[in-house]
Amino acid sequence: MPNQHQQHFHEWIKASLPKASSLLGPLHVDALTGDAGFRRYYRLNSQPSLIAVDSPPTKENNPAYVNIAMALQSNGVRTPVIHAVNFEQGYMLLEDFGDQLLQPLLNDQTVAELYNSAETALLELQQLPDNRELFPRYDAQLLRDEMGLFNQWFVTELLGISLGSEETAMLDSLYEQLIRSAEEQPQVLVHRDYHSRNLMVLGANPSAKKELGIIDFQDAVWGPITYDLVSLLKDCYVRWPLQQTRQRALAFKAQLTFEKTLEPEVDDQQFLRWFDLMGLQRHIKVMGIFARLALRDGKQGYLRDLPLVIDYSLEAARQYPQASAFCDWFEQRIRPSLAAQDWYQNGAEAGL
Repeated sequence: MPNQHQQHFHEWIKASLPKASSLLGPLHVDALTGDAGFRRYYRLNSQPSLIAVDSPPTKENNPAYVNIAMALQSNGVRTPVIHAVNFEQGYMLLEDFGDQLLQPLLNDQTVAELYNSAETALLELQQLPDNRELFPRYDAQLLRDEMGLFNQWFVTELLGISLGSEETAMLDSLYEQLIRSAEEQPQVLVHRDYHSRNLMVLGANPSAKKELGIIDFQDAVWGPITYDLVSLLKDCYVRWPLQQTRQRALAFKAQLTFEKTLEPEVDDQQFLRWFDLMGLQRHIKVMGIFARLALRDGKQGYLRDLPLVIDYSLEAARQYPQASAFCDWFEQRIRPSLAAQDWYQNGAEAGL
C-alpha cells in the first residue's frame, strides 16, 4: 500500500504524462539505481518509456538541473529531455536513456572508439558560452572546501587519525599550489563528474557509431579546462595504463588547440602538468566524498572504489616536487592505517 507521498507522486505522474505517451496498463514504477545524491529514479510502464524522478527540493537543486539541461540541449549536448517538472514537490518526468552505461562496455578492444565518442561530447560541452547566473565559479574557495573533505571525512572520520598543526599546514600548502594550477588554466564549462557512470550509450544498433547521453550534470560550474578530461581518463571506477592516458590527454589537447578553445597555446609538458595536478585535486576531494558517502549516507559501496582513487593520488603526487611532502606523509602516516580496513584489502585491485 503506497504511503501518502508515493500516492501523491503517482498521481502527479499520471496527470503529467506527455500527450505522445501512454501507460501500458495501470501505472507501474520500477525503482532504478540512483546516483550519489538524494534523487530516486523510476522507470514507468509507458510507451515510449519515461523516467520519473523524486528529487527532494530541500536536498537537491532542481531548478539548476532543469536550467542547465536546457542550456546544454540548446547547444547540441545530449541530455534527457524534460517532459514535466514540479519544483515545489521535486518531481520530474524525463526521457529514458535506457540502461547502457559506458562503464561495462569498456575494454581494451572498445576503449578507443568509446573514448573518442566521450571526448567528442566533451568538446561540445566545453563550447558552451559562459553564463554567470547559471554556472557558479569553480573558484579558489570551492576548490579549497572540496579538498578539506579529505581532512575531515577520510583522515579523521574514516581512519580515526587526528591531524597535527604541521600536517594541516603541509596539506594547506599543497592545496594552495593545486588551486594556483587550476586557476592558471583556461576556464570552460565543467560537468564536474564526467566519467563512465554518467555517460550512457544511446541506440540499439551495436554496429553504429556510439552516441552518448550525459547525465548527472546539475553541479556544472565554470572552471579549469582539464577537470572533466581527468575525470574521464583517470576514472574513479576504471583504470587504464598511464602512458595510454597521457597519449589521450595530449590528443585531446590537440583538438582543443584546433578548436581554438585552448588559447593561448600551451606546450605538452604544461598541459600534462595541469592535467596531473587537476587529477590530484580531484582525487583528494573524492577520497573525502567517498568516505562521507559511506559514513554519513550509508553508501558503503563507495569504499570499494577508494583503493583506485588512492593509487591515482599517489601516482600523480610522485611526479611533482610540490607534492612530494604529501606523498611521503601519506606513505608514513596514512598507509599503515589502511591495512586494517576491509575495504582496502578487498579493493586493492580495484579498476585494474
